[in-house]
Amino acid sequence: MTVRRTLLTLALCGALLSSGTAAEASRPSAGPQAPRTHAYGPHPRQTITVYGTGGPALVVLHGGSWARDTDWSGWSRWFAARGFTVYETDYRLSSDAVWPAQRTDVLAALRWVARHAGPRAGKPLLLGSSAGGHLAVSVGAYGEGRAYARGVAALSPVASPYRAWLDGTRPDAPPERRGLARAAERLAGCVPDRAGARCRERWDDMTAASHASGARDAPLYLVHSAGDFVPPAHAAELAAAQRRAGLEDVTVRTVPGDAHGGPLLRERGLAAGVLRWLRDRARG
Repeated sequence: MTVRRTLLTLALCGALLSSGTAAEASRPSAGPQAPRTHAYGPHPRQTITVYGTGGPALVVLHGGSWARDTDWSGWSRWFAARGFTVYETDYRLSSDAVWPAQRTDVLAALRWVARHAGPRAGKPLLLGSSAGGHLAVSVGAYGEGRAYARGVAALSPVASPYRAWLDGTRPDAPPERRGLARAAERLAGCVPDRAGARCRERWDDMTAASHASGARDAPLYLVHSAGDFVPPAHAAELAAAQRRAGLEDVTVRTVPGDAHGGPLLRERGLAAGVLRWLRDRARG
């Protein structure tokens, strides 16, 4: 009887360990480095949390409809454990200030990184998700984007808030798209097609393709799912504008399913593909 109980206990422990390992494997692994948080400006949201040290600089911009923070600490540790120094960057939300305050914050954060990362880090790479993807592609095409970043990887980027507004104000729009349209209005601080020229100019300025200048802009790696509520048309429109302007280093991927933003990295092979693309640009 004692032997049977012992064997049963060992079997149960083994099953629990196996299930725990499987669950852990479904999450990004956490590296050993302790994060450090720094201010890059006077506003409480103007902060950078740094993971890792000594590797190429990767600036991570969270999503959240420009209206809330989302947690990227797990994936920040994952990329840091694979050789990057990760700068997870917060920025003012639409409740704090309207556009272009968010782009201004990212540019200020990049200047902070340039001062503190050290000469070996080189110009940073950008990785943005959803609203953070919008900021990443906007900075990558702003002025001479290559002056700010070696490359931009964006997951479900809202590359055109105006397109998002149009999609979300259709009578048959699903709740996610209606919510994104309202979020874009808050970001702009005005409603398009119902206001004056200054409002229209702001909406144009929020559209990354309006700044496309080709070879002077940062290389792009853009990903959506086929059923993404921020549809692949956002990436297609931006990619077409950049290619017309002469930017050759543009990759657009559409994966099956309906994952949005960060969860795209859990799709088969995608995290490895993003990592490979970032490493290639870091060596460039």
